[in-house]
Amino acid sequence: MNTGSDEQAGAPDAALGSRAPAFIKASRTLHLSWQVGVFVVGLAVVVAGVIMLPLPGPGWLVIFGGMAIWATEFVWAQLVLRWTKRKVTEAAQRALDPKVRRRNIILTTVALVIMAVLAGIYLWKFGLVMPWKIDD
Repeated sequence: MNTGSDEQAGAPDAALGSRAPAFIKASRTLHLSWQVGVFVVGLAVVVAGVIMLPLPGPGWLVIFGGMAIWATEFVWAQLVLRWTKRKVTEAAQRALDPKVRRRNIILTTVALVIMAVLAGIYLWKFGLVMPWKIDD
């Protein structure tokens, strides 16, 4: 089965599956209770992260923390976390590419010049008058 990971052949791979202690895995009901508990705690952390997205706080960091909690018990979360780590690493490598950095600097400079020109045109036409003090 292809998990979508790009590990090299022969490289040690972390085992997928539950990381619950052996005495918990020994009992089916205890293990199921453990999984429900891990799911509820992970869900609470992910929901807190989603709430932090529009509010002040490290929303994405908390969401990934919740995913890491889920990944201690669920294979699907382990695969999502692996994929996310790989994509973040690839994006970081692309961002460090000199051509990409040069393009980003040029685009940012052009955008700042356009915004400065538009602000200059506005000030030339209307002056520095606050909108609530404009007389008709």
